[in-house]
Amino acid sequence: ADSIMENEGAKHTRLRTLVSKAFNRSQIERLAPRIDSIIVELLNYCEEKKEFDLLADFAEPLPVRVIAELLGVSKKDEHLLRPWSQAIVKMYEFGVTPEEESHAEIASREFAAMITDMVNVRKKNPTDDLVSELAQVEDSGEKLTLRELIATCVLLLNAGHEASVNAFGNGFVASINDRKASSLLRTQPRVISETAVEEFLRFDAPLQLFERTVLADTEIGGVTIKTGEKIAALLGSANRDEAHFQNSDQMDITRDPNPHIGFGAGIHFCLGGPLARLEMGIALPRLVKAFPNMQIVSEPVRRPTFVLRGYEKVEIGI
Repeated sequence: ADSIMENEGAKHTRLRTLVSKAFNRSQIERLAPRIDSIIVELLNYCEEKKEFDLLADFAEPLPVRVIAELLGVSKKDEHLLRPWSQAIVKMYEFGVTPEEESHAEIASREFAAMITDMVNVRKKNPTDDLVSELAQVEDSGEKLTLRELIATCVLLLNAGHEASVNAFGNGFVASINDRKASSLLRTQPRVISETAVEEFLRFDAPLQLFERTVLADTEIGGVTIKTGEKIAALLGSANRDEAHFQNSDQMDITRDPNPHIGFGAGIHFCLGGPLARLEMGIALPRLVKAFPNMQIVSEPVRRPTFVLRGYEKVEIGI
C-alpha cells in the first residue's frame, strides 16, 4: 500500500511529485539513443533466427532492458527482472492461486532486497540512474521512505514492462490482420508510427480494467456505491466508446485525435506512459523497415488472463 497506485489525496500527490522529479521528460528523452541501439541488437538477433517470437525475442526484452538501465540494475542481475514482474502482476488477476500468491511474495521480497542494496550503495556513491535520483529526491523537506521507494520501483518495473509488451503485441497482431493498416505500416512506417502507437493502446487495451476503492458513498448511473466497496473501471470498454470514437470497433492507425485512456487518466495517469510511447514509437518503424515482408506464421496464442490482456506467443516469419 505504499505505491502511487494504491493511494489518493495528499499522500498520492506527495509520492507522485517526488517520483515525477526523477521520472521527468529529460530523464526519458535521454534514453532514446540507447533504446534505439537495444532495438537494433534485438532485430539483429531476430534476423539470425529467420523465424522469431515477437514477444519473447523482441517486445519483452526491450522494456526490461530499458527499465534495468533506467533504474541502474547491473547487467548480471538484469535477467531477474522479467520473471519478477510476471510473478508480481499475476496478483492483479482474479482467482489468484496460493501458489501464484507465494511466487509473487518471493519475487517482491527479492526485488525489494535488490533495490535496498542499490539504495545503500547509491546514497554513498550516486550514479546517473533513477534509483540514485529517487534516493536523493526531496520535496518540501520530505523524502521517499525506503518502503515507498521500493514500491515505486516495483510499480515502474511492472508498468514499464507489462503495458508496452501487451500494447505492442496486441496492436501489431491487429494491424497485420487489417489490410489497410498493414499496407500503411509497410509503406509509411515513420510517418504513421505516432498515430499507430496510440491506436495500438486504444484498439486492444493492454490493461482492460482497473479496480478502485470508494472513499465516500457515491452514486453512479443511479447506483449507490458504499464507502469501502470496490468498482472496476473498464478501460478497454471506454476505449471503444462510440460517443468518443468514430467506427470504434475498427482499427484505424491514422486516427487523430485519439483520446483513449490506455494509460488511465487524471491523477493516476501512468507515469510510465511517456517511456512506453517512446519505446513503441522507435520500435515499430524499425521492425517494419527491417522485415518488410514479415508474416504471422501460426495462430497467435492469447494469455489466459483478462485484466492484463495480451498474447503469449506471436510467431513471425521474415
